[in-house]
Amino acid sequence: MNIKGVLKKDKKTKELTNRLKPGDIALIDHKDLDEVAALSLVEKKVKCIININKTISGRYPNQGPSILYEANIPIFETDKRDIFDIIEEGNTIKIEDGSLYYKGEKIADCELLDKNKIETLLNIGYDNIEKELESFIENTLEYAKKEKGLVTGKIKVPKTKTQVKGKHVLVVVRGRDYKADLEAIKSYIDEVKPVLIGVDGGADALLDFGYKPDIVVGDMDSISDECLRIAKEIVVHAYPDGRAPGLKRVKDLGLEAQIFPAPGTSEDMAFLLAYDNGADLIVAVGTHSNMIDFLEKGRPGMASTFLVRLKVGSKLVDAKGVNKLYHSSFKLKYVIGIAIAALIPIAIITMMHPLMRELVLLFKIRLRMILGF
Repeated sequence: MNIKGVLKKDKKTKELTNRLKPGDIALIDHKDLDEVAALSLVEKKVKCIININKTISGRYPNQGPSILYEANIPIFETDKRDIFDIIEEGNTIKIEDGSLYYKGEKIADCELLDKNKIETLLNIGYDNIEKELESFIENTLEYAKKEKGLVTGKIKVPKTKTQVKGKHVLVVVRGRDYKADLEAIKSYIDEVKPVLIGVDGGADALLDFGYKPDIVVGDMDSISDECLRIAKEIVVHAYPDGRAPGLKRVKDLGLEAQIFPAPGTSEDMAFLLAYDNGADLIVAVGTHSNMIDFLEKGRPGMASTFLVRLKVGSKLVDAKGVNKLYHSSFKLKYVIGIAIAALIPIAIITMMHPLMRELVLLFKIRLRMILGF
């Protein structure tokens, strides 16, 4: 397999996708490539992927490689990690017969991750899932003891400038099928007009659908500058000790933000923000709620999510997968029925017209003459 193209590189795949163009070659350092990252690479229509890490290690059945394979995007792996420093972004590289060439010279060997290898490693991952589940449960319980303040009210939740009390709130996270689910509830958004909260990259998803996020919540590592400038309100998720690395980026853009120090994930903070500010209903799109989701995010447990959902559960509606509930289909009989229903009153009105009555009478006379009556 011979491939040639412009290389773009980043050790954070979600940051790389913002710079990719169709036909680029993506150089990444991503162990156990997750589903969301893979879908982002597919959307960018990259020519191929070069990974200096294990795209699928067999620790658990991550679905990223399968998604890329089904999209006909080849995955190459190399153990020569220094190519990240050797190749300058924007330059052209070539992959030929299992070798990587840069400026006419071979710089590394690379191996194609084909269908058989992906399936073999996936099966190993499924065999390991019981072991991972046991460790995951233990970590969840351990962290739950430390983070119980999320439920008991010991965490101080900021007061939002946006009016939330008594309203519906839509929380959008960049998770599995988030775009399809947003499309499925578009009518709800247009009619009810809920307060829109975007969690990091989820805010850009709202922009893609033509909606301006009311509140952006997160550590600000995967949201565009454009979205930060457009958002009405910014809440930076900080560590429990108050450190907020994402605040610098906001300030560099000349924007203001509130700090929300708390353990857990940014999407958990978005739920607490909506709940404690008096939301009537919280609708979630793209959120992470199962073990595979959390393993793909690199988290050892889901204590904060478990605790937060215990607290906000009475007001929470999870729209994850709603796009699979029902798909309307075009049926010809409905169109014919509507057409007939529309023609009936037209026919009645036409028949009542004096000129039409005369024409009908002449037609009857002519018919009798023909038949000899």
